[in-house]
Amino acid sequence: MNLEYFIAKRLITAKDYKSSISAPIIKIAISAIAIGIIMMLVSVATGIGLQQKIRDKVSAFNGQIIISNYDNNNSEVTLIPVSKKQEFYPNFKSVPEVSHVQAIASKAGIIRTENAFEGIIFKGVGADYDWNNIKEYLVEGKLPDFSNLLNEDVIISKFLADRLGLKIGDSFNTFFIKEEQGKMPNSRRFRITGIFNSGFQNFDATYIIGDIRHIQRINKWAPDQVGAFEVFVKDFDNIKMIGNQIYEQTSSGLDTKTIIEKYGYIFDWLQLFDFNIIVILAVMILVATINMVVALLVLILERTQMIGVLKALGANNWAVRKIFLYNAFYLIIRGLFWGNLIGISILLIQQQFGVIRLNPENYYVNQAPVYINWVYVVLLNLMTVTICFVVLLIPSYIITKISPVKAIRFD
Repeated sequence: MNLEYFIAKRLITAKDYKSSISAPIIKIAISAIAIGIIMMLVSVATGIGLQQKIRDKVSAFNGQIIISNYDNNNSEVTLIPVSKKQEFYPNFKSVPEVSHVQAIASKAGIIRTENAFEGIIFKGVGADYDWNNIKEYLVEGKLPDFSNLLNEDVIISKFLADRLGLKIGDSFNTFFIKEEQGKMPNSRRFRITGIFNSGFQNFDATYIIGDIRHIQRINKWAPDQVGAFEVFVKDFDNIKMIGNQIYEQTSSGLDTKTIIEKYGYIFDWLQLFDFNIIVILAVMILVATINMVVALLVLILERTQMIGVLKALGANNWAVRKIFLYNAFYLIIRGLFWGNLIGISILLIQQQFGVIRLNPENYYVNQAPVYINWVYVVLLNLMTVTICFVVLLIPSYIITKISPVKAIRFD
């Protein structure tokens, strides 16, 4: 074993191949491994990051599971109220996977200023609303407080504020159309305390968030009547199972729908990223493996005489094969080192500075989000090493076919 190790060390020394015909092949193999791991790290980190970021944005503005009256017919605005006197509110004790429940109501309206007007959906929330889901998207001002008396404070998107020419501290009139024909619309005056920018065009162009008591008064609801309940769960990966449990624990008059069902077109699109990631991983590993196979074959052919000498000295086929596999393993490790160094550096730069920008109209985010999970990094490296090493056993089999007598005479 000491002789094999010594020869392997000599074989992988840079001096042995820098001036040989295998030098460019080896450099290409190392580069292929490095580029492959860079592409895999970037594709996995950005693919998963984009999925999670969009999922979080949809959840922040809609909850993860919505409980509402069946008669609302999946409308964005709530027409028929639901009583807050439910067994699951405010704490869903029968389903421990639920982390939070909050009551909301929504109503369509029109914001009118001196120079412009925009159709909006006023989302009413109360003291139980979890602002932590919205806080990260707040770009100006502060969040309103609805825990005490009814007030006119609202937060509005940057998109709507720019289109309407509004800023922090400005007040504006909003007209809410009544469901009864012939009735004059209700008018409310609101004051902007905060401006948010989610980058999600569908929400930024539609929603403003204010006190739920305005909707209760306009609709002539009782104080304990709301439009729906937004439910948040502890583990989003099990949202379908939790959604079924919640449905079983609510009354027959209430409908339960997950955001995956409500925004199926978004989550179907996100699932395509899983397929893209798998394709990229497969292609990168295939390219890296082919380059390593070529490099190993070149090394074997270049050192045919040495193989013959080792066999003549009594080394068996497996002992000689291990020498070349050690060499290949060393080259793989070098490629992985540089690939991880460059790939992780790129991801950290993107995570901190957001260098790569995206069109929110197409991707729902302003910049490419990055999710770095060190477990994934280790698994990608182990997968690359394992697959390459197993595949390299095949070309190393050529060594068993080399005759010592012919190899020593090989020119």
